[in-house]
Amino acid sequence: MRLRCAVLDDFQGVATTLADWGPVRDRVDVTAFREHIAEEGELAARLADFDIVVTLRERVPFPASLLDRLPRLQLIVASGMRNSVIDFAAAGRNGVTVCGTRSFPTPPVELTWALLLGLARGLVTENNALRANGPWQSTVGADLHGRRLGLIGLGKIGSRVARVGLAFGMEVTAWSPHLTGERADEVGVGLAVSREELLRTSDFVSLHLVLGDTTRGLLGAPELALMKPTAYLVNTSRAGLVDQDALLAALREGRIAGAAVDVFDTEPLPFDHPLRTAPRLLATPHLGYVSELNYRTYYAEAVEDIEAYLSGAPVRRLHQGGAWA
Repeated sequence: MRLRCAVLDDFQGVATTLADWGPVRDRVDVTAFREHIAEEGELAARLADFDIVVTLRERVPFPASLLDRLPRLQLIVASGMRNSVIDFAAAGRNGVTVCGTRSFPTPPVELTWALLLGLARGLVTENNALRANGPWQSTVGADLHGRRLGLIGLGKIGSRVARVGLAFGMEVTAWSPHLTGERADEVGVGLAVSREELLRTSDFVSLHLVLGDTTRGLLGAPELALMKPTAYLVNTSRAGLVDQDALLAALREGRIAGAAVDVFDTEPLPFDHPLRTAPRLLATPHLGYVSELNYRTYYAEAVEDIEAYLSGAPVRRLHQGGAWA
């Protein structure tokens, strides 16, 4: 009997064109869902007849309550090699194998700089004015050269962001709960004494941490209040790192110069969400990982994962916190 594969959140309609599904076409029928399915009951109903699910990043949770309602499900392929929204114990109990794919750090680095530069030079404001026959030059751009870039997190992504900042002639410092002076020296940046010192002294702050129990709500109202009124905040990492109500208040009251965010507590962002109309905000719909390189890799390796599973030798298997192999 042929198996059925559901590809979730294929917003751009490219899942079956950016990769060659030929190796599994004779055994698997592929259905791509272009709309996001948020409600668990509806998701369970839509996936009831599928044996395989390909899911993007951590957009769709797979808790025990959902997995228990999908007795036909055999395989989940998640993009990336870490996933915090799949209940791996429940997957194992239900006989569901979970596999991952590679994911490259360079696309979110590039988007981080697109957002930071967009904020600094008022690109959206000036572009909108030009296209609407508005004022010719209404903003004065913030300089990068000679300014301080404060990075919260100096891992694979943060370190690459740091090197671009250095190339712009910025003074770059970093902090994270476990960052060492040796690691900062290795990247060529300064080590901030504390989170508070980094926030007080930086002209631009960019977040690059994994969301977990110790980092959730890392920047709340007291922390945002430490930032200069001329400073900008960029978050392309995880929405939960920043208290969203506190950020909204800081933007509305003009306590920081602006913010750029690519991640949200609820995705897709509801039409009536206050972030859609917040002042001093440049927002994008979680585009950090959305690049041709990543998408070709995700879907090509999803095909490989499916083919390997069908042959009885799964590859890139995931477990809680990482990968088996």
